[in-house]
Amino acid sequence: MDSYVSKPLAQLLAGVGLLYLSAKVFSYLRLLASLFLLPGASLSKFGPKGSWAVVTGASDGIGKEFALQLARKGYNLVLVSRTQSKLESLATEIKSANPKVETKVLAMDYSANRDSDYEALKALTSDLDISILINNVGQSHSIPVPFLETDPSEMNAIITINVTGTLRTTALIAPGMVSRKRGLILSMASFGGVFPTPLLATYSGSKAFLQHWGTALGAELAPSNVTVQVVQSHLVASAMSKIRRSSAMVPTPKAFVRTTLGKIGRSGGSQGIAYTMTPWWSHALMQWVVGTFVGTMGYLTLGQNKTMHESIRKRALAKAAREAKKQ
Repeated sequence: MDSYVSKPLAQLLAGVGLLYLSAKVFSYLRLLASLFLLPGASLSKFGPKGSWAVVTGASDGIGKEFALQLARKGYNLVLVSRTQSKLESLATEIKSANPKVETKVLAMDYSANRDSDYEALKALTSDLDISILINNVGQSHSIPVPFLETDPSEMNAIITINVTGTLRTTALIAPGMVSRKRGLILSMASFGGVFPTPLLATYSGSKAFLQHWGTALGAELAPSNVTVQVVQSHLVASAMSKIRRSSAMVPTPKAFVRTTLGKIGRSGGSQGIAYTMTPWWSHALMQWVVGTFVGTMGYLTLGQNKTMHESIRKRALAKAAREAKKQ
């Protein structure tokens, strides 16, 4: 009797196991196809050459690369960042390399959250055919820091720039896209929003907000033929990451942006997360492995993240102490 019962049970368990394994294999093959085989949507889907792209945080790093590469593809640029001189230098560089491309610049400190700045942005963009919005402006902590030791001004700046700035800019630009029935809204998120990150708690929370907001916005705007993409990434060699040397795990802004613009609509490592993409191959593989076998919000991942950032903080404080002694 026992053998009669156990045989069907064993067959059932074997079948469930086979289905589970098949699902994981399919997910992995889908990941590889998304990263290495399948192209993303053409940018012309969102608007023709000669229409406009708005890039926030445009003067350095990833934002600057988005501006340069979109200009090479024939889009006119509205460049928004804090420093007027950097914006003017970038506009000159773009014009020199792409004589037919027009540029407009707006020096705007997103941390100040001034109504007058947003009114100036509205006046600058209201009559333009804007096809692409790159929400790139952002700020992290100067070094990893426990939440209870976080400077209130730093905390407020992170939330104001990452959250309020992105929302207010999108609220200005998106209505024109909806009326034209086309457009791309691309918002830079972070693995800090996917993997809760101790010692970067405020930054991590701000990026988690952008993930949920962007996914919800994508569903709202899809009927108007406006595409929303939340872009997830690990580290990129930039001023924000404080990493200068690139590697397989830390791409240059140029390589990262090129890959991102070539993979619009492909999930990469963000399988199962609507309107989201993780385009860089090593980031995507890491996200898939952790999400599939460990869990992005479990104690193991959280503990590893905490240990890593405690080590980063310790080194940063030691460096600051050494530099203080030299003065």
